[in-house]
Amino acid sequence: MTASLRSLLVRLGAALAVTSLAATTALAAFPDKPVRLVVPFSPGGGTDAIARTLAVGMGQALGQTVIVDNKPGAGTVIGTDYVAKSPADGYTVVVATFAHAVNPSLMAKLPYDTDKAFDPVILLARGPNVLVVRTESPYKSVADVLAAARATPGKLTFASQGNGTSAHLAGEMFANLAKVQVTHVPYKGAGPALTDLLGGQVDMMFATAAAATPQVEGGKMRALGVTTPQRSPSMKAVPAIAETVPGYAVESWYGLFVPAGTPADVIARLHAAAKKATDSAEFRKKIEPEGLTVAGGPPAELGAYVRAEEARWSKVVKDNNIKVD
Repeated sequence: MTASLRSLLVRLGAALAVTSLAATTALAAFPDKPVRLVVPFSPGGGTDAIARTLAVGMGQALGQTVIVDNKPGAGTVIGTDYVAKSPADGYTVVVATFAHAVNPSLMAKLPYDTDKAFDPVILLARGPNVLVVRTESPYKSVADVLAAARATPGKLTFASQGNGTSAHLAGEMFANLAKVQVTHVPYKGAGPALTDLLGGQVDMMFATAAAATPQVEGGKMRALGVTTPQRSPSMKAVPAIAETVPGYAVESWYGLFVPAGTPADVIARLHAAAKKATDSAEFRKKIEPEGLTVAGGPPAELGAYVRAEEARWSKVVKDNNIKVD
């Protein structure tokens, strides 16, 4: 080997070592700027409240600011699409909900492939929705709602935080199983929906427990039923809707996804931070009184759970001919 060739190989080896070290340092430094939690709903709802509590804990665990960025609209598609098209570097994370698994069967064409555009990070929590009315409402039970719906088909209105959300599908399944007609009124988040419910612009809402509980505890709303098959441990006095409408069952959930192709080490770092946040007393204090149960398993748990939800709701949507407005 000539001296010039040996010198060239040494220089190439040094350059490769520097490149490798730089890449390792960059990865180890994650995050070196704020992380963005995209909430595909307006401020003021249950998902927003959970995201803001989570952001505090994750920020402490990561040693970096975690920003909540509300991007509502189109039944969560606007915010979710924003994350799908973001760089796969771990700095943009979507707070996914029920709609994430249902939209593929409800919408003829999405701007992203739900099964291919994202990598799972963590299933945060699961829990019921709650059928609520304002305290001045004449309806004091699920049976009252059914009686009114049968007396005046289509007159009763129910709000949701957007097309394809758990509140929307909960209402559609209720109408289908009970064989009544009610009118869906979608909003760009639970906050605006609850505001109009309190103002009397709509009659009821199958709200997430996270969004409904503060209003019920504050005396502004009355809970008529939970959407889980049995009564919720945190709301034992509230009957399950299934006690009046047999077979009725809907569950809300919250999870984190990042764009597909995000490095595994970055996902692991985000998962660890989110798990630490959900294990904190502050997070549990926030969600457990609302009927939610912390999950916190590995990323694969969220992936498997969402695939199962997609399959279940695809059949429900098809069998009941459920359409978005």
